[in-house]
Amino acid sequence: MSTDETNKPGFSLSKFLIGRPLETTALPHQRVTKRVGLAVFASDALSSTAYATEEILIILALAGTGASTLGVSIPIAVAIAILLAIVTISYRQTIFAYPNGGGAYIVARDNLGELPAQIAGAALLTDYILTVAVSISAGVAQITSGFPDLLPYRVEIAIGVILLMTVVNLRGVRESGQIFAIPTYFFIVTMFATLVVGIVRALSGSLDTVTGVEVVHSTSQSLTLFLILRAFSSGCTALTGIEAISNGIMAFKEPRSHNAAVTLVWMSTILIVLFLGITFMAHQVGALPSETETVISQIGRTVYGENSILYLLVLAGTALILLMAANTSYADFPRLAALAAGDGFLPRQLTYRGSRLVFSWGIMGLAALASLLVIAGNARTTFLIPLYAIGVFLSFTISQTGMVIHLRKIGQLKPGEVVQGREAPLEYDPNWRLKMFISGFGAVCTGIVMIIFAVTKFTSGAWFVVVLIPTLVFIFFRIHRHYQRVAQALSLEGVPVDVSPRLVQTIILVDDVHAETVRLVNFAKSLGHPWHAVHVATNPDKIDAVRAKWEQRIGEGELVILPSPFRLLADPIREYIEELQAGSPDSYVHIIMGHLAMPTYWEQALHQNTAVVFNLTLSRMHNIAVTNVPYQIPHSHLK
Repeated sequence: MSTDETNKPGFSLSKFLIGRPLETTALPHQRVTKRVGLAVFASDALSSTAYATEEILIILALAGTGASTLGVSIPIAVAIAILLAIVTISYRQTIFAYPNGGGAYIVARDNLGELPAQIAGAALLTDYILTVAVSISAGVAQITSGFPDLLPYRVEIAIGVILLMTVVNLRGVRESGQIFAIPTYFFIVTMFATLVVGIVRALSGSLDTVTGVEVVHSTSQSLTLFLILRAFSSGCTALTGIEAISNGIMAFKEPRSHNAAVTLVWMSTILIVLFLGITFMAHQVGALPSETETVISQIGRTVYGENSILYLLVLAGTALILLMAANTSYADFPRLAALAAGDGFLPRQLTYRGSRLVFSWGIMGLAALASLLVIAGNARTTFLIPLYAIGVFLSFTISQTGMVIHLRKIGQLKPGEVVQGREAPLEYDPNWRLKMFISGFGAVCTGIVMIIFAVTKFTSGAWFVVVLIPTLVFIFFRIHRHYQRVAQALSLEGVPVDVSPRLVQTIILVDDVHAETVRLVNFAKSLGHPWHAVHVATNPDKIDAVRAKWEQRIGEGELVILPSPFRLLADPIREYIEELQAGSPDSYVHIIMGHLAMPTYWEQALHQNTAVVFNLTLSRMHNIAVTNVPYQIPHSHLK
């Protein structure tokens, strides 16, 4: 279709919502800068600071809500920040080692093999779906904290936001990044301002403690090591989203690796400062875990005063970043799904780029699955969190383990030697031992966290992800096996090619005799093959009328009547064709059928559209060719 046709004037709902189609040659112009890239890929990571501290406090509250108990949150946050820095350094190495992106999936495929790659892919795809559900549910929680009357409608609000995010992302990566840059930077500014004001007030002694909080109900336990580990694993949700930039390097402008690495460092730095700052402020104001008010809301109203404009701005900024955090998944899920589909482990449709050069099927699939999770979890973050983070820490561990193998390969090269690998060139690096130690240490740390998370959260819902990931990997390999079998069946290797002419028997399917039938007969005669017509008699009272019309208006060719006492359409045709093929095994049977093509979809739905039924049945038979001849009826004839 030409550009003039796709951009012709006239209202189109698709163009209004998504925008005009873009040519394939425009793909390089859809790359993003570091500023926009931070908004596209960092919103997930930054948004986790809004609930990571709260999740720590919820677990610690099981041992009571005293200051000494909740004060343990600070050393836990410091440990998480150190782990975050280690993972950042490791992923920065991955960005330069694999400049074409792909993250854990590509690293695992290149160094560990297909099984670890599919495990990483399943883990990340699961995590991206959960990211949308968790971040949007948390964003809705911020809104309902400020406006409690909206609490009964949190599921509807969350689904509405998912629909909005889907439409915006179908418009393209660059455009969605530009739209979401404002809320991302607004959140950063408001949170840094809140932390600065709060610290100043704490140092001056004018900072009050929070009051009027409905504390979450919990059973009393001892502050054991196991409970601290549970709190640590819950707080590690702050690390989710770190891998996003590594997965989306191809979205950055040149030099891609440099721009992605700089964006990663900025994102991690902001994330660490905000996470530690929020945890510190939560301790200073005595924030308490609550199902009706978030920790961010408690900090904001204590620092600025309840119902003050600055407090409302903090809530607005936090809600926006949480809602927009789903944009990271919308950017990475379709790319990763397209990579796996290109390798034959997911349906090929996921490799298709839509009119705006984005992977449309991946975007819509992500929206559908996340919506189901939101409905199942009633848009409650606490319900969804136990399902979260196992997948991302599994992918962290696999990615960093793959980097250890990659760096070991580099260490075996001679100085100045360059070898082309499967995904990227291998070049000797004198610092390979240090880098390998960093990746190895990171793999051990994230692996331990993954195990802690799986054990401590297993009965709370983590068992579902533990079962889901192996199930997805099994499905991936079944899909891959299917594509391998199809490729093998289509291969001409070792198969003698016979292109000699064969007998073709043409059959016209006739439901009634009218103007469309005349076109079918003319088309069949133009082919020059023997032909005859077939009528499936689902209505015995119609047989004589059809035969009479055929003799009067067509007057040539044989009309075969196939009885169908059970009113079946496809089965009598299939049996009749099998009889023809039995008499001439090497011949082809050419089926010609008509199809009324209406001007609009709703008018088309008013007709039987039996061509679909015939196609489904006949396409499974050997040596069959089916031609569908549409008969267009314009609007002018329907008035």
